[in-house]
Amino acid sequence: MGADRLQLYELSAREAHEKLVAGDVSARELTDAVLGRIDSVEERVKAFVTVLPEGARRKADAVDARIAAGEKLRPGEGVPLALKDNLCTDGVETTCSSKILKGFIPPYNATVVEKLSAAGTPFVGKVNLDEFAMGSSTENSAFFVTHNPWDLSRVPGGSSGGSTASVAAGEAFWALGSDTGGSIRQPASFCGVVGLKPTYGRVSRYGLVAFASSLDQIGPITKTVYDNALLLSLISGHDALDSTSVKTEVPDYTKACVANVKGLRLGVPAEYFAKGVSDEVAASVRKAAEKLQELGAIVEECSLPVTEYALATYYIIAPAEASSNLARYDGVRFGHRTERASTPLELFKRTREEGFGPEVKQRIMIGTYALSAGYYDAFYLKAQKVRTLIKQDFDNAFSRFDALITPTAPTPAFKIGEKTDDPLEMKLSDILTIPINMAGLPAISLPCGFSSEGLPIGLQLIGPAFSEETLLRVAYTYEQASEWHGRRAAL
Repeated sequence: MGADRLQLYELSAREAHEKLVAGDVSARELTDAVLGRIDSVEERVKAFVTVLPEGARRKADAVDARIAAGEKLRPGEGVPLALKDNLCTDGVETTCSSKILKGFIPPYNATVVEKLSAAGTPFVGKVNLDEFAMGSSTENSAFFVTHNPWDLSRVPGGSSGGSTASVAAGEAFWALGSDTGGSIRQPASFCGVVGLKPTYGRVSRYGLVAFASSLDQIGPITKTVYDNALLLSLISGHDALDSTSVKTEVPDYTKACVANVKGLRLGVPAEYFAKGVSDEVAASVRKAAEKLQELGAIVEECSLPVTEYALATYYIIAPAEASSNLARYDGVRFGHRTERASTPLELFKRTREEGFGPEVKQRIMIGTYALSAGYYDAFYLKAQKVRTLIKQDFDNAFSRFDALITPTAPTPAFKIGEKTDDPLEMKLSDILTIPINMAGLPAISLPCGFSSEGLPIGLQLIGPAFSEETLLRVAYTYEQASEWHGRRAAL
């Protein structure tokens, strides 16, 4: 097995799998490579809530046994992956990076976990997130702050910061995250990796601990667009256990990875380059648009006028759904239970007071207020009407364009602690990603440059519902015509 073990963790998932198929490396060696990388850098990155070396090695050994028996490997089989810790894992603690779920061990797997386990994927561990996926920096975790591998003094983004940091640091070949308002794409932008939020209903949410059920979606985080397409193929499909899961055939998304955008019409919405978007970010994204035009796409300016209302709308709808979803954490059924209660009401109150962090408490209160008698029409109902207008805005744009080009985040990664005292400034980090969740659309973020401080900048491509193949095609074409994806964080 002559592969250089020290370098294995730097490979893309596709390259790792090709070496496995060729017999240049074993699944056990791939798994040991990332586990060794976790041992060497995790103290600085802090991506993992739980590392699972025994289970990962067992799965890798099973893959190697199949190879030894002469069986043909399935796509992606044997390539180790990290799971965001809001995905239920049978027999393994699932915390959502919250004290209230400390000690909660689910008796079942999330559907995506089940699918990947059946596909022969070793899971190296569960990774950190903002508590219950509520945040844009992974600073809201109840356990610790995750660091950006490109600059350890900066945030990795959020809420899937552990997922993106683990991939950027070489601690996993790929990872799963969840995206409610940008939680896959914004950290992918900050960490210089590829992150895709699928169309709502494309991937089963069964076993994803709910934040805002009409917005949540699980998606892939990878080093390359091809890896992203492959992982999306592995996790997509209808699931009877999720009533919002859509009955449509799952294509082989890797076939969309063709370097050809000739004739595709791409819109560049003016509103996504407004105040707050840094000059470096705007310049990098506009250069990417020019590159796609050079490669044969038709690129034109356009407008999405309702965009300016998306952030305010989101921060009514998402907390309202969170308030409802988080009511189940009562100290009775699972997770943390206070030891300082003498009545059932006191048990409920104290458990929630001790178990939830400040960001979660704030969102529960906002959501409860928005749903309360006398305010429901003024806030929640009005927000749902604006949500319809946001979707209509996109529908109008997609009557003219195949996809839209925007920045993913207004700035590169900011310093740890820089925005913690300014909640509004923190929430503005998601201003360019939130509208897509409101409309249930797919979008992908991929690297398109670096700032003067050497920090990654992300390009966001947005498409109509179930247009993941088009987005992957555009993303792959740009990726192959640029060199950004080949850079690695020098830890």
